[in-house]
Amino acid sequence: MIRTENSQKSPSLRLRGMTLLYAAAHFLVDFACAFFIWRYAADQRWYVALLLYNFCAFALQMPLGLLLDRVGNGKVFSALGCLAVAASFALHGADPNLFCIAAGIGNALFHIGGGHDILRRGGKKAGWLGVFVSPGAFGLFLGNWLSPKIFPEWPVLAALGVFAALIFCLCPSVPGAGAEPAAVRAGKPWLAGMVLLFLVVVLRSYGGFLFQFSWKAGVWAWVFTLCVVFGKTAGGWLYDRAGGAWSAIVSLGCAALLFLGSGYAALGCLAVLMFNITMPVTLRMMADEMPDRPAFSFGLLTLALFIGYLPVWFRPQDWAGTVAYAGVCLGSLVLLVPVLLRSRK
Repeated sequence: MIRTENSQKSPSLRLRGMTLLYAAAHFLVDFACAFFIWRYAADQRWYVALLLYNFCAFALQMPLGLLLDRVGNGKVFSALGCLAVAASFALHGADPNLFCIAAGIGNALFHIGGGHDILRRGGKKAGWLGVFVSPGAFGLFLGNWLSPKIFPEWPVLAALGVFAALIFCLCPSVPGAGAEPAAVRAGKPWLAGMVLLFLVVVLRSYGGFLFQFSWKAGVWAWVFTLCVVFGKTAGGWLYDRAGGAWSAIVSLGCAALLFLGSGYAALGCLAVLMFNITMPVTLRMMADEMPDRPAFSFGLLTLALFIGYLPVWFRPQDWAGTVAYAGVCLGSLVLLVPVLLRSRK
């Protein structure tokens, strides 16, 4: 469906409903993966299994995105993803590698389907994109928190089945390649800008895995997670109202300063909130470089997330501190500046 300028300024009820449904399902899928995996992560075999999970969940989104851009209908991918995560539970007592691979593939299918549909339906806006991506962090946190507790698996499995049906039945069919007019597809992507955006996400992913704070326990662990969620949500709306340049400069600049005092819980949480504001911004800017390949652009940046995770997996870093966190913010901003200057033109 080709959207008019007015419809982009005032998103339809259908877009809002689709986004909220995908956002709720995003929370559930990430909750289920964390809940199942950490509940049954019993021995050293899981060290490799977790790497396989992250590879399937993040790196596989890029090839899946190539396919989805051609065939369209991300809701089918997302519904299958919910079912695949539920089906992976049957493997938890067999082989941890197969279990994590199945869960990771389901996670990738869900994310790429939702990302494709929202990027296509959302026009040039990032607000609804931020709403979609933000609940995952809370799902991962809550799933991890509940995994050692007496909480049955069957409600999670049932909810995954229900959401698969809701997504398939209620979400609109979003076409694939060729949906945009020729004027939208015209022009070649700026390769240098795409490389810079990719490196920004690699650096941000690496920095995010390094974050270690002595105060991150109890109530402050909940506050920390909510700051991640609200930072991503706020980032999309700030991009729509203030533009990518102001959103990135202000958020990353403030985050760098706040991280210097992140030994204090309140300042550390504010720093994390500011740090996450650019997450939907980079997704939106990468998609703008390839307007007829939104799923591929989404998957390209999830591949960057996986690459940023690898150094921490191979060799956990205990040296990182407040200065390093501030450096990650400033390094991200330096990489973003050329892309931001071009976008303003």
